[in-house]
Amino acid sequence: MRKRSSSRKPGGFRRGLLVAVLMLVLFAAGTVAGIVAAYARNLPDISRMADYQPASATRIFARDGTPLASVYKENRVWVPISHIPPLVRNAFIANEDHNFYQHHGVDFGGIVRAGFADLSHQEFQGASTITQQLARRLFLTNEVSMSRKVQEALLAMEIERFYTKDEILERYLNIIYLGAGAYGVDAAAHTYFGRSIDKVTLAQAAMLAGVVAAPSDYSPFSNIDLARDREKHVLERMVESGFIGQTEADDAYDAPLGLITPRAPGLQGYVDPYFTTYAIAQLQRIFGKDAVDQGGLQVYTTLDPRMQRLAQEAVTWGVAQAGNEGINAHQAALVALRPSTGEILAMVGGTGFSLSNQFNRAWQAHRQPGSSFKAYVYTAAIDSGMPASTTIEDTPVSYPMGDGTRWSPFDDDFRYLGAVTLREALTLSRNVVAVKLAERIGVDRVIEYAHRMGITAPLEANLSLALGSSVVSVLDQASGYSTLANQGLHVDPTPFRLVRNSLGSVVLDNQYPQANDVVSAGTAFIVTSILEDVISKGTGYPNAVIGRPAAGKTGTTSNFRDAWFVGFTPDLVTAVWLGNDDYTRMNESYGGNVPARIWARFMKAALSGTPPHDFPVPDEVAKERRCGGGSEYFLKGTEPLSPCGSTYGDLSAQPYATLAPYASLAPEPTLPPQPTLPPTEAPPPEPTLPPTAPPRR
Repeated sequence: MRKRSSSRKPGGFRRGLLVAVLMLVLFAAGTVAGIVAAYARNLPDISRMADYQPASATRIFARDGTPLASVYKENRVWVPISHIPPLVRNAFIANEDHNFYQHHGVDFGGIVRAGFADLSHQEFQGASTITQQLARRLFLTNEVSMSRKVQEALLAMEIERFYTKDEILERYLNIIYLGAGAYGVDAAAHTYFGRSIDKVTLAQAAMLAGVVAAPSDYSPFSNIDLARDREKHVLERMVESGFIGQTEADDAYDAPLGLITPRAPGLQGYVDPYFTTYAIAQLQRIFGKDAVDQGGLQVYTTLDPRMQRLAQEAVTWGVAQAGNEGINAHQAALVALRPSTGEILAMVGGTGFSLSNQFNRAWQAHRQPGSSFKAYVYTAAIDSGMPASTTIEDTPVSYPMGDGTRWSPFDDDFRYLGAVTLREALTLSRNVVAVKLAERIGVDRVIEYAHRMGITAPLEANLSLALGSSVVSVLDQASGYSTLANQGLHVDPTPFRLVRNSLGSVVLDNQYPQANDVVSAGTAFIVTSILEDVISKGTGYPNAVIGRPAAGKTGTTSNFRDAWFVGFTPDLVTAVWLGNDDYTRMNESYGGNVPARIWARFMKAALSGTPPHDFPVPDEVAKERRCGGGSEYFLKGTEPLSPCGSTYGDLSAQPYATLAPYASLAPEPTLPPQPTLPPTEAPPPEPTLPPTAPPRR
C-alpha cells in the first residue's frame, strides 16, 4: 500500500504545479487584459485623424518663383504622399521602422525593451514604429512612462485597422518636427536646401531622415558634423534594408549637400521686406490673420525682383544724395506698378528696414502731395469739356476764410504771368491758376475725379486741395496716375497674381483684373501730353528726362516738408516721395530735384529692356493748329471753330460738360516768352506764411 501511494505522489505534484502555473498565467492574462481594457476605455477617438488639419505655413513668392517669406504658427506645408518621392519615404522607413509595411502597428519586442528600461530606471529606449510615433504626436503627450507606451501601442493597432499604410506615412511625414522651426518634410526641404521635397537628392533625403531623432542636436544648422554622421547612418540603414546599393550610398555621401544659408525667423527672414510686409497685411485683410498664419496659403505675388532691387538702390542713392547736398532729407519711398494690370512691381518704403524700423512709407505714410495733385484738377476740367487751350488769368486773388481772414494763393517765384493756357499753367505748375480752375469746376468734382482715378484717402473739400493740401500715400499717387497711363482705365493696384489654399484651389485670381472706365481716353491723352511738357520743358526738366516718351509732375509742399515726382511711360508708373518722418523741414528740396532724379534713375534702369514707344492717340482726339503757331490737342467737339476764335464746338457733347463756366472765356492770346526759374534754382527767401497757407508745387 505504501509503495503504491509513493508511486502516485510525483504525478500529483506535477498536476498541482501545472494547475498553479495555469492559474498564474490566467491571472496575469486577466490582469493584463484588465489593464488593457482600462486603457482602451480612455483612448482618444482615432476617427478624428481623418479630419486632422494641422497648422500650415503660408508661402509667398515673387513673380519669378523666388521665395519671399513663410508666415506660420508652425512652419509646415502639407504635401500628399504622391508628391513625396520614394527616396524620401525609404530614407525615413529605413531609419525609423524598416518593417513598416509588414507589421500591424506595433513592435512588441521594442515595447518590452522600453518597459524594462523604464522600470529599471535606465536610459529610455525608443523602438516605436512610425505608426506609434504618429499616434503619440496626434493624440498623446511626450511623457516617458509604461502607461503611455501601452496607450501608444493600442492606438497604433487601432490606427492600422482603419487607415492604409500610405495614409499613415503621409500624415507622419507631414507632422514630424525636423528642426530650425520646420514641421514636415517639405518645410524642412525649403528650410535647409531651398527647394521643395520633390526636388531633394538622396543625400538630402538621408539628412532629413537623420534629423528626426533629435532635431535640436542633429539639425545641420545646429551641428553640421552630427548631421553628416546621421546622414551616413541613414544611408547605411537604406543599404541594409535593400533600398539602395553601397556604391549609391557612398556616392550620395560624397556629393555636395546643397545647404542654404539659414534665414533668420520672422521679419528678419523676409526677402524684400517692404513689399512682403505689405502683401502680408493685405492677405490678412482679405482672408483673416488665422488663415494667413495657419491656413497654408500659396501666394504668387506681382513683385519683380529685378525692379525691386533697382528701386531700393535708387531710393538709397537718393537719400544719400540729399545728405551730400545738404537737403536734410532722411527718408524716401517709391512705388512702381504696371498701369494695364495694377500689378505692383516694386515697393520701397524707405531705407534701413529692421525689427525696430518697419514703417513702410510707401503705403502707411500719408503726406501732402503738393502740386503733384494738380493732375486730378486738370483731368476733371478737361474731361468736363474744357480745352487745354483755355486761358485763365494768373493774377492775384484772395478768398475769405471762416475766421475772418483771407487766403491768397501764390507761386514760389512771387510773380504772376497774366493770361495763360491750361497747358502752360500745368507745365509751369502755376498755383493761382490751379486754384481758380478748381473754383470754376467745383472742388467736389475734383474730389470725385481723384477718387475715381485711384486716390483712396479722404480729401478735404476746400480750394487749397488744388495745391495738394490733403494727405495721400505714395501708393495712392502711383494708382491715380496709372489711370492716365492706361488711357483712362483704372485698375486697382494689387500685390497678388494668384492665391491658392492648402488644397491647391484658387481663392484669389488677379491674372485678368477688372478695368474701370473712369476718364475718357481722349482726356487721359491730353493730360498726359501736358505732363510730357512738364518733363521736356517744365518743372521736371532736365532731371526727369529719361530718353523716351514720358510724362510726370513735380510736387513740393509748404516749408519744404514733402517733395514728390510722379511719372509714367505707357509701360510703367512710378511715384517717388522724399522727406522726413517727423515732418522736419528740408532745405529747399523741390520735386524736380532729388525726387525727379530718383525717378529717372529707376525708370531708366527698369525699362532698359523695353523698347520706347509713344502714348497712343485715341480716335476722339483731334490736333489743330493754333493762332500764332504751334498746335494743340482737343477732344473732338471742343476744338475752336477757327484757329484764333474764342468760340468752341459743342461742349455739351462731352460727359460732365457744363457750358456756363466757359461761355465768357477770352480767346487765347499770343504770349511773349516768359522767364522761368530753373527747377533746381532756389527761389527768393520764403515769407512768413499764415497757418492756413497751402502747399506749393
